[in-house]
Amino acid sequence: MKYGVSQDARPQATTLLLAAAVSIALWFIPFAGVLSYPFRIFVTFIHEGGHAVAALLTGNSVQSLSVAMNASGETYTTKGRMFSQILVSSAGYLGAMAFGALLLVLIRKAVAARIVLAGSALLILILTIVFGLITPMVAGSWSSLTGIPFTFFAGIALAVGLFAVARFASQRVAIFVLSLLAVQCVLNALLDLKTVFFLSSPFAPGVQTDAANMAGATGIPAVIWTIIWIAIAFGILMGVLRLYVAARDRAFDAKRDRPFEQKAEV
Repeated sequence: MKYGVSQDARPQATTLLLAAAVSIALWFIPFAGVLSYPFRIFVTFIHEGGHAVAALLTGNSVQSLSVAMNASGETYTTKGRMFSQILVSSAGYLGAMAFGALLLVLIRKAVAARIVLAGSALLILILTIVFGLITPMVAGSWSSLTGIPFTFFAGIALAVGLFAVARFASQRVAIFVLSLLAVQCVLNALLDLKTVFFLSSPFAPGVQTDAANMAGATGIPAVIWTIIWIAIAFGILMGVLRLYVAARDRAFDAKRDRPFEQKAEV
């Protein structure tokens, strides 16, 4: 059975392909990284937010969430049992992939882009105020406090920017920005997993990563966890892309498919 893009999904797929092309082009154009920088910071917030939400869902508390100028991030939580640590450590990369997949689903279901952008802005605002400002101030540790200024500035700027696009941009621009967010979440999650895979190699220098945290909690090598995450990430992506694909029926056979057609009498 052959497959192709569903007829009603073609406009959405075209926009996503354009967003993907723009995202990839920015990697190779000198100094164009400044244009993709806000999207990288957005993905970092989603990544760290995944850790924070997983911690809360497993009965732990979040001590701080911070985003750095180089688009890296850190989230400190209390440690629970091994199962809790597995979920919390896995929720960063897989959370970013799942969020990107969710945006792809909402795009496919034609949910209003303005509503999704406003909801994304509210999510960033909550992560910034609650986990980026209030919880580290309550925790009071120096390492938590040093991350507040940039995290707060970046979070507020992102939230305001997304609200502005949702409120003032045209529908076409809003859909394209939403498509960029979805593509950036997916691509950055996959690229980050590739980086973690190499950092988890026995030949790589010891670097503290989510996979290393998993290895410490379970005794299973970090590279194995990275491979598992990559497999799950591709599974999520393939599952979502099926929404854009429809089975194409076999070629139409006029004589076979018209059994009740009568022959003309002579």
